[in-house]
Amino acid sequence: MSDSRTIVSHNGKPLESRRNHPGSGRRKAPVHSKGRQLDDLALAEVSELLGDGPRDREFLIEHLHRLQDHFGCLHARHLRALAEAMRMAMAEVYEVATFYAHFDVVLEDEAPPPPVTVRVCDSLSCMLFGAEELHDALSNAVDPSEVRIVRAPCMGRCAEAPAVEVGHRTVAPASLATVTETIEIGDLSPAMPDYVDLAAYRAEGGYRLLDRVRAGTVSIEAVTEAMDDAGLRGLGGAGFPSGKKWEIVRSFPGPRLMTVNGDEGEPGTFKDRHHLERDPHRFFEGALIGAFAVEAERLYIYMRDEYPAVLKILAAEIAALEEAGLVEPGYIVVRRGAGAYICGEESAMLESIEGKRGLPRHRPPYIAEVGLFGKPTLNHNIETLFWIRDIVEKGADWFASKGQNGAKGLRSWSVSGRVKTPGVIVAPAGITVTELIERAGGMAEGHAFKAYLPGGASGGILPASKADIPLDFGGELTKLGCFVGSHAVVILSDQDNMRDVAVNLLRFFEDESCGQCTPCRNGTTKAVGLMEKPAWDKALLDDLCDVMGDASICGLGQAAPNPIRCVMQYFPEDVGL
Repeated sequence: MSDSRTIVSHNGKPLESRRNHPGSGRRKAPVHSKGRQLDDLALAEVSELLGDGPRDREFLIEHLHRLQDHFGCLHARHLRALAEAMRMAMAEVYEVATFYAHFDVVLEDEAPPPPVTVRVCDSLSCMLFGAEELHDALSNAVDPSEVRIVRAPCMGRCAEAPAVEVGHRTVAPASLATVTETIEIGDLSPAMPDYVDLAAYRAEGGYRLLDRVRAGTVSIEAVTEAMDDAGLRGLGGAGFPSGKKWEIVRSFPGPRLMTVNGDEGEPGTFKDRHHLERDPHRFFEGALIGAFAVEAERLYIYMRDEYPAVLKILAAEIAALEEAGLVEPGYIVVRRGAGAYICGEESAMLESIEGKRGLPRHRPPYIAEVGLFGKPTLNHNIETLFWIRDIVEKGADWFASKGQNGAKGLRSWSVSGRVKTPGVIVAPAGITVTELIERAGGMAEGHAFKAYLPGGASGGILPASKADIPLDFGGELTKLGCFVGSHAVVILSDQDNMRDVAVNLLRFFEDESCGQCTPCRNGTTKAVGLMEKPAWDKALLDDLCDVMGDASICGLGQAAPNPIRCVMQYFPEDVGL
């Protein structure tokens, strides 16, 4: 017969009597589990919304989007219910929901956001055209109980600055009148552009190359050789030879996957949106050839949430591809970002596709070996894939000969700032900024050329005296500590203070740091504080830049010091040096 005993608390009062069994000295479990309690109604609402959809971890961000789109925010009770439905810890769901800027998490004691959210872009090009003043004017003009005005990073509308999003509808260039009119009209869905759909694309020869590749009439080796001879490189920023990347991925045993990085969040960059809103199937054909080349089991496209029209185009045209029998249903998967610049880094993007926070991975191993879901993964940028059909059909020499000053190929340059006609300019690799300004109609009226960003926020800032340097990967640009990156060129004038420009860029990096590593997380915050002072402490900033550049995990923290160093070197008078 087993013994029974009385369990007493630290003050000697009896707690309970229980049978003597392993663990009988522990306190009795509370009637309710610790943490946020499950709401039966919330669970029913979440279950109905998810329907028969999958509950795997990789769909967490997709389900969070579904909840926010339906309820206008993410209530804590729904997050708890989602955790239950997906068999995940509440902490895992909460950490992902709070990581991404586009998710509005509302706790029990908090009021939900107003029905309408207006995002005012405060990145560099929009700042130059009055975004700060527009934000203040809107804040004073709307009823805060009905409309929320928030600052937002680059929306990819730099050529139409300042840009504003009212719900999912972009207003650019925006003014107090056009934004308030959009709010009053109440149509918050994205305006859809005219584009080349599947039928039109096939009518002019589209997908014939894909058919020939799949049939073996054109070998993968021939396509890879053409890419190498043409000088096609990764045009998302890194510039790695594209054909070589295919060979590396193919060298690892399958099964393999392919991903496409459509998260062009670099301030000043909008070329991928430009191509997808006009000729999406030229990109699709290149992507499907790449996927076939590495025998990818599935093709994932990660597209930023700031491009709602593109997301609709992708959904419609993927359905058309499936109906036409060009791809198996479910082969192309679109994953919707949620407002995180860091997910432009390829390994952080993979983490996000897997339903996690977008934290960059340590390397090695590289994603070509251990990528999405642990499988060898081919990853490409939108524009890189856009050129594949032309290179193979027109010949590698055709593409390579388009470059100048020793560079190969064509580039889609995102040109914004103080020029008359900003926009995407398809021009040679190796072009100079002087020539780009000419193609953009010259400097804006009343502005004299002072400086430029050759590669977006992280590519550095150069003075007008360096305007005749060929813009390409490597070369003289690299020797100056700058890079062409995603080919985003922002033109600055004599009316722009370089201190204000650099502070704007570092505030962006501070806000977009994922927080994983101390040099970036604390370094960007410290840098902004030092740069906001009238006179900069050069020795201290130099030391801080060295630490960030040497010790940060990924390119965000490593490249964030570039604007600081350039301003101190080329524009000391603007920062009190």
